[in-house]
This record gives sequence, structure tokens and C-alpha cells, in this order.
Amino acid sequence: MGYKSTISKPFCNWIARDTTKWTANAARDQDNIMKQLIKKARNTQFGKDHQFASINDHLSFAACVPLRDYEELRPYIDMILAGEKDVLWPGKPKYLAKTSGTTSGVKYIPITKDSMPNHMRTATSAFLNVASQARMQDVLDGRVMFLSGSPEMENKAGIPTGRLSGIVNHEVPAWVAANKLPSYEANCIEEWEEKLDAIINETKNEDMRLIGGIPPWVQMYFEKLIEVTGKKTIMEIFPNLRIFVYGGVNYEPYRDTIEKLIGKRLPSLETYPASEGFIAFQDRLENEGLLLNTRSGIFFEFVPVEEMGNNYPSRLGLNDIELYKDYAIIINNNAGLWGYIIGDSVQFVSLDPYRIVVSGRIKHFISAFGEHVIGKEIEDSMLAACAKYDAQVVEYTVAPEVNPIDGSTPYHEWFVEFSQSPKDINMFCKELDSQLSRKNIYYQDLIEGKVLKPLVLREMKTDTFRNHMKSIGKLGGQNKVPRLSNNRKIAEAIQQYIKL
Repeated sequence: MGYKSTISKPFCNWIARDTTKWTANAARDQDNIMKQLIKKARNTQFGKDHQFASINDHLSFAACVPLRDYEELRPYIDMILAGEKDVLWPGKPKYLAKTSGTTSGVKYIPITKDSMPNHMRTATSAFLNVASQARMQDVLDGRVMFLSGSPEMENKAGIPTGRLSGIVNHEVPAWVAANKLPSYEANCIEEWEEKLDAIINETKNEDMRLIGGIPPWVQMYFEKLIEVTGKKTIMEIFPNLRIFVYGGVNYEPYRDTIEKLIGKRLPSLETYPASEGFIAFQDRLENEGLLLNTRSGIFFEFVPVEEMGNNYPSRLGLNDIELYKDYAIIINNNAGLWGYIIGDSVQFVSLDPYRIVVSGRIKHFISAFGEHVIGKEIEDSMLAACAKYDAQVVEYTVAPEVNPIDGSTPYHEWFVEFSQSPKDINMFCKELDSQLSRKNIYYQDLIEGKVLKPLVLREMKTDTFRNHMKSIGKLGGQNKVPRLSNNRKIAEAIQQYIKL
């Protein structure tokens, strides 16, 4: 055992004990955090606009602070982008996380000096807690790698701005940075295939102990690494690899393939990070669900999903939630997000401690590769392409093709029934793909990085969707064909109607 693992062993054990301790006080901690947040933000523009001085409990908080999505919070974000301070949180944000998650267009999510520990300390504690349980402190004696976005920043109103994964690269503690790969230079490469080659060159001969990232990206890394080295499994290349850390998308569609590539079932650590905050993490290797991060600068509220369209939905704290019920998760935090709807729905699978699973999105979406494509982006892209190429559409739906039969690069598959087909279907598809890339920066990154190839369009026979809806007993009434799905259930059901 090396010196780092020797030194860290008691610290890992302390983190594990502390995690168990604070989970027992979650509801009380949440109440305290709410009061601390309100007190500190009282004199901000948002605090003045929403009578923070009169708030003394959750009931009065909910009465003064409405639920908001990004577009509704945007006037305050625009004030920050105009250079104003003390808008949502005292001072100015330390960073702006650039994202396009739940609404169309680019979003700028503030990250403050006060909220940065929520991201970094939570990630560190999540690993150290599991390391204590699995007795894998020796991970710290070798190399660790996180496949992430570029750490290069742009400037918005004097605030460094970039993707969350890139921002995190600037905040990695020194004791981890010394062991971390890939290098800063490799991480800055934008084109995915070139970046992948650089990462493989830097890691193939190293003593890798921990590898983390979004599952499909890690799968591609493993496949290319095996091809380059001529080995049969990842364990032959990295015999000391101890753990796989992941988040961002559902691991299950990728698990079998990744474990075959690794050569065995490796312990894995699931995390639930977001630009808005580090929400939850896997605290026990053997338990279902992720531990809600209740003592890290976030005050959570939960709204029953069926009430999200109501004028006055229930806004519940931890004392009021029920097991296995879908809730929209609401964020209030020390980055200045208030009543913020992040778009995810969760279920509690345990109340002692509070553990959750992500049950979906409040709206339909595609995020097989972390792209977070939503209905409005799909619809606006189709409208623009139809207008340009004089096409008319009866109905359509979109699904991800993660594992093409021919082994080619994954793609989004569009199933479209036209009443008037475009004269040039190839140019129509290029326009459709171009429109979606402009509306969703994550999708654009995946296309430009060749992680996804441009969309594939299947022209469908007349009455395809009518016949499908009839076959499932949902023809007519208020029933609608989902514009997009994160699985292939609809895609597989309508394969028979594709024009040959």
C-alpha cells in the first residue's frame, strides 16, 4: 500500500462515519439550510423582489417564491450577464455553467464560491465513502481518469463560462490532480476521435485504478483501447482497475457491453451531478438508490408530478414525501437558484435514509448520450426544415439508436410520415440535423465529435401512426404520439411500416 492510501485510510473511514451520521438528521438539516439561504440572500435583488425578510418557514417561503424554469428565471440571469452583482446571490458567480438541458437554447447556470463545495466535496466524499466500504483506498496510489468536456473557458460579463465537466477540471484538489488523467492539453481537444486517440496514448501504459464518465463515452474509449493494444479485455490492460464511476445517463443499456469489455463485473459508483448542483450519490454498493445530498447547500422541494401543471401545486419537504411516488425535484441553493425546476422526476426508494432513483423527465426527451434533446427542439427543427423544403408532415417520432446492427456509429432515428415529401430528402435531412445542432449545443458537440452521426430519417407508409395508435387502443381523444422517446419501444413497434 502506497503512502497516499495509507494516509487516506483513516480519512475515508471518517467520511463513511460522517455520511452515516448526517443522513440521520436530513430533515432538520434541510430546515436549517433553507433558513441560512434566505438569510444570506435577503439583500439580493431576488430577495428584495420576493420578500425574503418576511420568510420564516417553508410555508411562507413557498408563498413568496414561485416555481420557475430557466426561461422564467432568465430576467435575473440576464442581469448577471449585463454585469450586475447581488442579483440572485451576494456578489457575482464564480462561474457560469453553460448547458442546454431542459429548455431550448443555451442556458447559463450560476455557480458561486459558496456552491462550488457542493460539487467538489460531494464528489470527493462519494468516492471516499465507497472506498472505505470496499477497502479500495489503494485507488489513490495509481492513476484516475474522468472523461469530460473541455476545460477551456469563455468570458461572460467577466465570469469564466464553460461546461460543468470543464469547470470541475479547474477545481480538482491538488492531491487528486497529481494522479489525474488525461492531461489538460488532451482534454482541450474538441474533436472526439482526435481527443480519444490522445487519451489512449496517455493512458494505455499507465496504472489506471479509477475510470469515470458517461457510459457510452467510456464504452467507446474501452473499445478503441482494446483495438489499439491488441488485448482482449480492459483488465489485461489495467490489472489494478478497481472502480467505474458514472452518471448522466442510465447505465443499464450499456452495462453488459461495458462489463464484457472490462472482463468482469467491476464495482461501480453512480452519481447524480447537474449544473444546478450535486444532487445525490450512491452511498452503499449493495443498496438500491442514491443518497439525497441533504447537507450541502441545497434545500430540496418535491412536487407530485401530476400537480406540475397546477397553479398552486403541493411543495413538499422530506417529512411529507412517500415511497415510490413520482416527484418533480425542485432546487433552492447557495448559487442563487430559487424554486428552480430542473426537469427531472424522482422516486424515493428509502426514507431512512432518504434515497432516490431518477424516474424520468417531466417532459419527453432523448438523452442516450447526455444530449438532453427535448420536444420543442425537435418540433422547431422539423418546422424549419419543412418550411425550407416545402414538405408537409402528418406525424413523426424520434428515438436513439444506441447499437446499430451494422456496428456503425450511433444516431438519432426519425420516423416521419409525410403528406407531401420533400423533393430532395437528403438535403431535408441535412437541414433537419443542422437546425437541431443549432438548438442544442450538446447534440452539436456529439455530432462534431463524431460520437453520433447525423440523424437517419425513415419515411413511413400512409397511416403509420394511425394504425399504431389503434393497435395500442389510443386512437383519437386526447392521445398523442410522443414526439420523442429515450427508448425504442415505439420505434420497434412501427418498423413494419417503413417504406422500402
